[in-house]
Amino acid sequence: MTDTPIPSPAELLRRHGLSPRKSWGQNFLHEREIHYEIVGASRAGPGRTVIEIGAGLGTLTAHLLATGARVEAIERDRDLCLVLRAELGGQPQFVLHEADAVRFDYAAVAQPLIDAGQSPPAVVGNLPYQLTGVLLFALLEHSAITGPWIVMVQREVADRLCAEPGSKRYGGVTAALSRVRRIARVCAVSRGCFLPPPRVDSAVIRLDPRPTPLGEVADPNEYLRLVRTCFQRRRKTLANALAGVAVDREQALRWIAAAEIDPKIRPERLGPAQFAALQRAREAEATASPDA
Repeated sequence: MTDTPIPSPAELLRRHGLSPRKSWGQNFLHEREIHYEIVGASRAGPGRTVIEIGAGLGTLTAHLLATGARVEAIERDRDLCLVLRAELGGQPQFVLHEADAVRFDYAAVAQPLIDAGQSPPAVVGNLPYQLTGVLLFALLEHSAITGPWIVMVQREVADRLCAEPGSKRYGGVTAALSRVRRIARVCAVSRGCFLPPPRVDSAVIRLDPRPTPLGEVADPNEYLRLVRTCFQRRRKTLANALAGVAVDREQALRWIAAAEIDPKIRPERLGPAQFAALQRAREAEATASPDA
């Protein structure tokens, strides 16, 4: 990969008279080898568009632009937006959105590309630890129109997202995301790769869209509600865990029977396809008895 002339995070902070906002959890990645890993996993290049969440000081942005890709960068910190405009604003393939990534309209970028017959945009970013779940669920709403997501998360979160059903780390977020995305680890990232160093290590993961989901459902939002409810009672039997969404135990048992699942199994042992089967049973019963 061609190197870029953009300065290091330390130099950029000095140049612009800034310091990381602790309250926002700002930790700037300075290790270029990790930048290269992220760029490679994104498949950025000429004719491709990448949406970058939290462009920060623009160090990763510059590497993405060096591939010839168009970068639609999202940054909510006004001071950092000034840095991005000063350092990268002259590049024609750079577009800055001064916005909150949680509420960003990803479809406004992705849909025109798809309508024009181009590849859906990849999404990259170093996700703030306190917003990781919220951001992933925001992206999930646009899963059908976005390409691969390459995101950096806390190592513990990466372990959970890559966990298999039945393991201690497997949880509701994994069941929700893995129905429509294949999740794999790209690389480990030590805390020393950041300025300032956080208190925990990180990992880069890649979430690729599945050609077909692991189980079709008519209402993805209700699928998420079902999964969340069950994992709030992950140690209970499935029949008992469904009490949060079923009218009564008899209704829960009907759904379980229709999905051909053991009613005594615990939710933590169910894969996305089994949760999807439960959701289809819910939907089928609601369609047959709209007033139920």
